[in-house]
Amino acid sequence: MKKTIINPEGMMLPPSKYSHGVSVEISDAILIFVAGELPLDENGDLVGPNDITAQTECVFQNIEKVLKASGSSLDDVVKATILVTDMKDFHKVVEVRDKYFVNSSPASTFVEVNKLTRDDCLVEIEAIAVTSK
Repeated sequence: MKKTIINPEGMMLPPSKYSHGVSVEISDAILIFVAGELPLDENGDLVGPNDITAQTECVFQNIEKVLKASGSSLDDVVKATILVTDMKDFHKVVEVRDKYFVNSSPASTFVEVNKLTRDDCLVEIEAIAVTSK
């Protein structure tokens, strides 16, 4: 088994001991685990204050960067977990999600949470992708 840490250029370095992604090679498969991504730019600044659509777009763009750095893409995502601070935003988030998952329909979990790690963030998404060597 081979494990590779993924922290792509153009993304904020994690502020503590975690990575944006980790790929794990097992036999002929490569599993890519993408950490819960927030709507933050490369400087750690919030994108789209109070705008769930802009924040969700940013999160998916960050997920794409991690997957691309691993040699993967959104087409390889098999599981997505979406956390929002208000379930009323469900349809807006799903509209953005469906734009990014054009060629795949990953298993998904959509959950309302009381709070994210930053008070100004409205959405956080993590993903798992699978590809072959």
